[in-house]
Amino acid sequence: MTEQSLWSIFINASLINNFVLAYFLGICPFLGVSGKLATASRMGLSVTFVMLVASVCTYGINVLLTLLHAPYLQLISYIVVIASTVQLVEMFIKKISPALFRTLGIFLPLITTNCAILGLALFQTNRGYGLLQSIVFALGAGLGFTLALILMAGIREKLELAEVPNIAQGTAVSLIVAGILSLTFMGFAGLGN
Repeated sequence: MTEQSLWSIFINASLINNFVLAYFLGICPFLGVSGKLATASRMGLSVTFVMLVASVCTYGINVLLTLLHAPYLQLISYIVVIASTVQLVEMFIKKISPALFRTLGIFLPLITTNCAILGLALFQTNRGYGLLQSIVFALGAGLGFTLALILMAGIREKLELAEVPNIAQGTAVSLIVAGILSLTFMGFAGLGN
């Protein structure tokens, strides 16, 4: 177990090593769902919830597999947990808010294959985090993911009102903005150890 403070783990996961803007994990929903602020925030909260549940479950699975001397089952076990959690979230959103379910479209089931969530499970295991540290790490990573989505969505909504040159419209301007956001978040690297 590492001797890192909970606040340090949270800031590190959300700002300094943001999964989207520093590690470039979860780019698919970042670019696909960040067109509207409302959709981006809900997608971010869904991913945060899945990260929290997956973090707790992967911690338990890691402890169990370590006791059984079967670490080779980690990856497949993590994938099963993540897929199951996403199915629960998908059913919940479909029942509670069918409009949001339609808006998120294909990106909701794609949370299953979101490399940010699998990366979270692998990072926390490799870093030797305890249960509380894993939860704080997942919360920080999820809120950092949500922050990246919301920032991107807000900028894209403002860009709809701006005069963008023809050569930079659409995907090009989204990638330019994503690059600038990534550079901005690299400025937080000075906060780390």
